[in-house]
Amino acid sequence: MGDKAQTHHPGAAGRALTADRPTSVRNVVLVGHTGSGKTTLVEALALTAGAVNRAGRVEDGGTVSDYDDIEHRQQRSVQLSLVPVEWDGIKVNLLDTPGYADFVGELRAGLRAADAALFVVSASDGVDGSTRMVWEECAAVGMPRAIVITHLEAARANFEEMTRICAEAFGGDDPDAVLPLYLPLRGPEGPDGHAPVTGLVGLLSRKLFDYSTGERKESEPGEDELPGIEEARNRLIEGIIAESEDETLMDRYLGGEQVDVKTLVQDLERAVARGSFHPVLAAAPAAEGARQGLGTVELLDLVTGGFPTPFEHPMPQVTTIDGRPRELKPCDTDGPLVAEVVRTSSDPYVGRLSLVRVFSGTLRPDQPVHVSGHGLADRGHEDHDVDEKVGTLSMPFGKQQRPVTHAVAGDLVCVAKLGRAETGDTLSAKDDPLLMEPWQMPDPLLPVAIRAHSKADEDKLSQGLARLVAEDPTMRLEQNQDTHQVVLWCLGEAHADVALERLRSRYGVQVDVVPHRVSLRETFATRATGRGRHVKQSGGHGQYAICEIEVEPLPGGSGIEFVDKVVGGAVPRQFVPSVEKGVRAQAAKGVAAGYPLIDVRVTLLDGKAHSVDSSDAAFQTAGALALREAAADARIHLLEPVAEVTVLVGDAYVGAVMSDLSSRRGRLLGTEQAGSGRTLIRAEVPEFEIGRYAVDLRSLSHGTARFDRAYARHEPMPPQIAERVREQAGDEG
Repeated sequence: MGDKAQTHHPGAAGRALTADRPTSVRNVVLVGHTGSGKTTLVEALALTAGAVNRAGRVEDGGTVSDYDDIEHRQQRSVQLSLVPVEWDGIKVNLLDTPGYADFVGELRAGLRAADAALFVVSASDGVDGSTRMVWEECAAVGMPRAIVITHLEAARANFEEMTRICAEAFGGDDPDAVLPLYLPLRGPEGPDGHAPVTGLVGLLSRKLFDYSTGERKESEPGEDELPGIEEARNRLIEGIIAESEDETLMDRYLGGEQVDVKTLVQDLERAVARGSFHPVLAAAPAAEGARQGLGTVELLDLVTGGFPTPFEHPMPQVTTIDGRPRELKPCDTDGPLVAEVVRTSSDPYVGRLSLVRVFSGTLRPDQPVHVSGHGLADRGHEDHDVDEKVGTLSMPFGKQQRPVTHAVAGDLVCVAKLGRAETGDTLSAKDDPLLMEPWQMPDPLLPVAIRAHSKADEDKLSQGLARLVAEDPTMRLEQNQDTHQVVLWCLGEAHADVALERLRSRYGVQVDVVPHRVSLRETFATRATGRGRHVKQSGGHGQYAICEIEVEPLPGGSGIEFVDKVVGGAVPRQFVPSVEKGVRAQAAKGVAAGYPLIDVRVTLLDGKAHSVDSSDAAFQTAGALALREAAADARIHLLEPVAEVTVLVGDAYVGAVMSDLSSRRGRLLGTEQAGSGRTLIRAEVPEFEIGRYAVDLRSLSHGTARFDRAYARHEPMPPQIAERVREQAGDEG
């Protein structure tokens, strides 16, 4: 792992990388908050591995083209991206994830596709709450993890202090499971008093690795330098031995026996691969014109030597289309095809492109496959079980795609021309269709109401929105039947901004954001009567219908109840359903502010008919008129939807969150402990008050809280708010 004496063979720039067996693949996801340096680190690793010829640029047919222009880098900052490199004959798929909380869906896709995680921590910023939450998610499933500390060039950067912070944040009950493998080697102080990091000290090998010339050079430390590393070295050795499967090793070590470095490295690699030990490393990008960034060789050695192969990744649950369990060998290249779409995007050169992780079998170009959906109809994603034909298989190379001949189980590959497959879908053989258990996707809770900017945009809106949600399963499309609004439910403001920009730039659809309306209801607060009289004579058959009704309120959830109490045939039998139809049609339109009427009993008491001029249409109109007249003489309540809200928050923010919920007219139902340092708060809050709660809660809790909401019921609004709503409805009318 960087301390091992070996010759490294970086991959040749410009070559599309393929793997012929799962053991020669490592899938690694990079995790960290925005600005921690993930993308810069990926580029530094690509440079060291020879995937690029110098920082940020690749060789393309004898000419040099930009590896990352500004637009491409911005695109990568908000979506999962794959950068494959080769090191010591191992293909390393580096999955760069967004740091913005709004794009946690891309992060979860990266976690699904990877077998291990690199947590990138800035020495100047530290560990934020959302990164801790992702660490806990990885710990829950036993995913191997390592920590990379970046930005050591910052004036106040302190590697040792940041290592201690990481041990506290990530070590849990065992801080000795988070220890550095190397210590930074600093050069002479500059005029500002800051000593730059020029190399690393290998704690196991007691060797110095100098990067000051842009090439990694190994040397022996001086006698005066050894004492400074012994304490850290001894602690590292004890930490490794504590994880050793050889139970006698600790006693022998404490008894004074010198443990062979080779044994320590083997135990370290096994502990890292099973997720019980988490080494800390340091890394920095290469200087202008240099070939290797500080710590990149050590990091690539850790990934190839210490991170698990896809064989060691538990196979997600697989079933047949009708739900019967299907047992498959992990990473069987000759087994049934099972692959999963982990990202869908539109490439300006090749069209729709699907990033796919192959879990079983081997995927080849032009192969017929079955595409199985995951039942996300509630988010605007159609359910589908369709056959498609795989297009070209390729590997990303900057903005370009380089064709490959196959992708074995355990590998990642980009697939062209899958017109129906969406993120989260399963690809399997046509004659053996299978379905993988979906990964957990966050629920979008920020509503953004939109309308087409022009008639031309209106014609393209439906197709553009369908393509948009096909790419992003964390987005939900709603066509609200009550408010007649098109609503995109997003994870946050940045998520919404990116979605609207994609609509405009990719699909040529310009939309306007409009205020989101909440689905209100109306009901009678008091009993009332109404008379509907519809009598017209205009030549030929006239219109004649009179009905008298009584309306009374019912308990919440009762809907509309219609009762016929007419006696003596005042309203002929055949026209009673007509009255009910007119009443229900008017109730759907509302009787006060234009919102549907609910929870009332309407009783038909009396009426009159004409032997010639009465008709179904006339009594429908009379029924509607009677309901409106009753409403004019009654007190009408506006009902607002109330949501049951559960907030999972760190104990430090419980008071602030509860106070905020109360200020939103929320009723607190209780709290309960939810693991170490977490509290679950339950409350009922009017939906009027939580339209932007996804944004506000993130700010209030510094990104450490999450919430869920579910419709509970409609209940009367406070009079002053109801009056304001009525005035707004009158203005819009």
